[in-house]
Amino acid sequence: MKRRVLITAPVVAALAPGHLPAAASPPAAVSPPGAASPPAAVAPPAAPPVFESPSVTAANLPVFAERLKAELDFPLAWPGHGSFGGWKRRARAKVLESLLQPADRTPFDVQVIDEQPGPGYRRQQLLFNVTRHSRVRATMLVPDGPGPFPAALLLHDHGAKYDIGKEKLIEPWYDETRRASAAAWSERYFSGRFPGHELATRGYAVLAVDALGWGDRGGLTYEGQQALASNMFNLGSSLAGLMALEDVRAAAMLAARPEVDRRRVAAVGFSMGGYRAWQVAALSDHIAATVSVCWMTGLREMMVPGNNTLRGQSAFYMVHPGLFRHLDIPDIASIAAPRPMMVINGETDPLFTPAGAGAAHTRMRAVWDSQRAGHRLSTRIWPGLGHVFLAEQQDAAFTWLDHWL
Repeated sequence: MKRRVLITAPVVAALAPGHLPAAASPPAAVSPPGAASPPAAVAPPAAPPVFESPSVTAANLPVFAERLKAELDFPLAWPGHGSFGGWKRRARAKVLESLLQPADRTPFDVQVIDEQPGPGYRRQQLLFNVTRHSRVRATMLVPDGPGPFPAALLLHDHGAKYDIGKEKLIEPWYDETRRASAAAWSERYFSGRFPGHELATRGYAVLAVDALGWGDRGGLTYEGQQALASNMFNLGSSLAGLMALEDVRAAAMLAARPEVDRRRVAAVGFSMGGYRAWQVAALSDHIAATVSVCWMTGLREMMVPGNNTLRGQSAFYMVHPGLFRHLDIPDIASIAAPRPMMVINGETDPLFTPAGAGAAHTRMRAVWDSQRAGHRLSTRIWPGLGHVFLAEQQDAAFTWLDHWL
């Protein structure tokens, strides 16, 4: 005859999560002789999410944004399993996948349509196929002499100023209206200089190309950026991915020019151009050294109320869907290691806080140090300066570039 085991009221209470007596724990149930041991206690199920209303903050973040950030552990970051070279290949493949861009091997078919003498260099306007869909006009400065020369791909900023793109970095000699606009921009951000001309006088061939929406490729308004980005997604493409692909293609075209030493090509950019500089260095083996100014932070430190990224619009030029589930911002830049890279942030930059920049610099430092290449990474938070690339910063950056190229 089977034995019956009586379950007392306190034990019943123990089987109902949330109904334990306040003062004491229930007595343990005693198994009958010869019975198997009772199963281990099972933790009660997690409490369901709390109803939250409103569920979107004034900063256009979901109220559970901090919980989403806590779930990001960047599993593809270095150090990973296997060799450093294997990690670079896997990480780059993940970034390329997120661009939503097929490989493009369209011949560049470069055509020089204008050449003018300058002070120690020649000014050129070029046409080339930046992708299979777009033939664009670019400007280039080539030092006098036989060459081949070290070169720099110059990557312009956003600035919500679309009438000029490449002209922000190389003074336009072909359009007086753009020259006036570019001069005002130069006074505001570059101490009245044009970085392209500064590099050309140092002996670099420099190239600048408009991103989609700027200069010759205009037609964009600030309010139209989000619609442009969503329309690109609906077309199976990506606005940010297209810009990344075009920068990779421009680097390859520059490296192939007969005036250029293909082993000594740099990427140089400010603001959104700084983002583009480390991004193209991560994605292109044509880039031998990088100067990135005023665009580096950690993802968690960037996604906080008040940050410009949370406004949408211009952020869509830098959004690769799903990528941050795998790699943090400095992890992506670190794919370029151990090649030389300089990353400058401003102490009073309202877009990138010293805390965010410092966290990113530390993460990058660990990667370069792991390859015994710490001397090739230069990171600096410039005291007293904000979102600018002034003469003193340019002089330091270009002297550093001279050392490596």
